Amino acid sequence: MQNNKKIGLLSLIMMIFSSIFGFANMPVAFLQMGYASIIWYIFAAIFFFLPVAMMLAEYGATFKSDQGGIYSWLKHTLGEKWAFIGTFIWLSSWIIWLLSISTKIYIPFSALLFGKDLTQTWAVSPLNATQVIGILGILWMLLVTFCASRGVNVISKVSSIGGTFVSAMVVVFLLATGIAFVANHGQMQEALTSSALVKSPNPDFQSPVATLSFVVYAIFAYAGLESLGGMIDSIDKPEKTFPKGLIISSLLIAGAYSLMILLWGVSTNWQRDLSDNSVNLGNITYVMMQHLGVYLGQTLGLSTRVSTIIGSIFIRFVGLGMFLAYVGSFFILIYSPIKSFILGSKNLWPEKMTKLNQHGIPEYAMWMQALLVCVLLFLISFGGGQAKTFYTILTDMSNVSTSVPYLFLVWAFPIFKQKQFDQPFEVYKKPRLTKIITWISFLIILFGVIFTCLQPFLDGDYVTGLWTIIGPVFFGSLAWIIYHRAEKKAE
Repeated sequence: MQNNKKIGLLSLIMMIFSSIFGFANMPVAFLQMGYASIIWYIFAAIFFFLPVAMMLAEYGATFKSDQGGIYSWLKHTLGEKWAFIGTFIWLSSWIIWLLSISTKIYIPFSALLFGKDLTQTWAVSPLNATQVIGILGILWMLLVTFCASRGVNVISKVSSIGGTFVSAMVVVFLLATGIAFVANHGQMQEALTSSALVKSPNPDFQSPVATLSFVVYAIFAYAGLESLGGMIDSIDKPEKTFPKGLIISSLLIAGAYSLMILLWGVSTNWQRDLSDNSVNLGNITYVMMQHLGVYLGQTLGLSTRVSTIIGSIFIRFVGLGMFLAYVGSFFILIYSPIKSFILGSKNLWPEKMTKLNQHGIPEYAMWMQALLVCVLLFLISFGGGQAKTFYTILTDMSNVSTSVPYLFLVWAFPIFKQKQFDQPFEVYKKPRLTKIITWISFLIILFGVIFTCLQPFLDGDYVTGLWTIIGPVFFGSLAWIIYHRAEKKAE
């Protein structure tokens, strides 16, 4: 007999929190905007996370019998062509995630082995450190594709261990910061002023356009919303429980992000600790955790040597947790998104791409994915930029590609409401209010993406600018070409 126990309010809140909340988002926010990032995280929770999650819940409840996820949602509303293009861009966000993590994985590896990020010193003549990391990223991508295509699923269990370490990291951070705060009589290393709450200490985020572009970072911090839509049929009294759980979760997540960004100011002074060129978006979490360990020892009156040892323990602990989490996630995400998308739109792909091997994995499609990631990795790493530029490009590409699919889902929502599907779960009941909320959410995402793409060009950094926009443009164009070929073939 099947267990049909439904998910209650508390369980739902815990599920949403654990799937959305990301510890590494806060050091990134502090590096980019300092305390000024807090207002954008709250803004994104109110005008993006809450309204868009409700929309996705309606999609999920209405099309719960379909297995294609966002592809089937868009297909029912915008038609097959736009569904294919929109979902292909969604897939590109995972491909760019693979691109990013295949290089970033060496930072926690270095932190674990050496107690610091030494990846920027890994130059082997005639290659500089960025090029070496690019080549190592390519080797990692090929190795994992080879293993995963042979049905190696044991390593995916490592992700649960990594997840436990990441959760423990939050506890260590809160305890260490609390002890240091009390020991130093409530003194903050980064002064908490009214100006600091609205103005970034980072010279790269001083202009209005740069500040507005940060909304994409805030949206990325709430990414993963599309997974919430599929939970509706498993929730007890969803019409009441889901909105309530979402409101509480959004308040908790926004509150947790805001509090922990604020707490980073207890141990870290932006100008003193983060202004150096060696600090980048790839290693910021490890740099700040190591610094927290050293600062904790200093506030407790311990010697420099002992404080340094505590810092070394902190960074190795974070390195181990993040390395395990990256490895586990990589093995799952290297085949799961591409498999679900390709099988969901089987009629639009060449037969080779949809063929599964004896392990039930689309091996040919995975190797095509690996080839694409390796080419992009080579081009970016050999593009002449230093480590700081390299990780900024990867982060911006990832953020933009993750945000763009939400444009399709939000844009399609009023059409979805007009078609009057049989909806077992409905939050948006008034057409005029629905349109207003949809337009607000759509414009916030759109302007965030535009400003993120525009900012590097305004700074004269054309390389970063081009790579930032290349994700959605390249993958959107590729999707159009594949769809157009499939259409011609079907004629």
